[in-house]
Amino acid sequence: MSVLSENPTVWLQIALVGLWLGAILALAEGLNRLFAVDAEVSRKVVHIGTGNVILLAWWLQIPAWIGIAAGVISGAIALISLAVPILPSINSVGRQSLGTFFYAVSIGLLIGWFWPIARPEYAALGILVMTWGDGLAATVGQRWGSHRYELWGNQKSWEGSLTMALTSFVVSSSILLSVNGNTWQTWGIAIAVAVAATLLETISKLGIDNLTVPLGSAALAFFLNQI
Repeated sequence: MSVLSENPTVWLQIALVGLWLGAILALAEGLNRLFAVDAEVSRKVVHIGTGNVILLAWWLQIPAWIGIAAGVISGAIALISLAVPILPSINSVGRQSLGTFFYAVSIGLLIGWFWPIARPEYAALGILVMTWGDGLAATVGQRWGSHRYELWGNQKSWEGSLTMALTSFVVSSSILLSVNGNTWQTWGIAIAVAVAATLLETISKLGIDNLTVPLGSAALAFFLNQI
């Protein structure tokens, strides 16, 4: 007998995750197609909205294979959308970035890493640092980033980088406080994650920050907590 038939709850978990992701994509596509919202705005809707599915997965305690499968499917859709305009809210044709693909890969990898050892909080930390940190940093940098700097060929703004650092700190400390409590280690790890995530976001190119930031943030928080 299959896992699905043995545990009907799995169907509900799959349905809820699917509904969440479908609703986010539908919202982004609606903004893009019906209201002619700038493609970058709809991509941010997808970026932030889909990332928060990790909280739903954590709350529902979904099996690891569901999260990994969702990452694989999302990654495949992102790759197809690079060449075929099936989802303009994800990628425009010819957009030279694999960011959305790396984003999906990072979700699958983090769930595959931390779910089996019963530490889903680190998967959530890594994904949400990327979801909110990068999403808000890009928005702030594009609108109010008047103080520019360059690092390894990447053009950034101090306003955007500060937003990345502050958001990463808030996300990391909030998750660690809920799990480890109010200790100096919690605050120290959150500061370390904020600095590392900001540096990784600054030096990464071609969308690979969607892989390096979540994996690096989660790994750093996990290993520092073990120490």
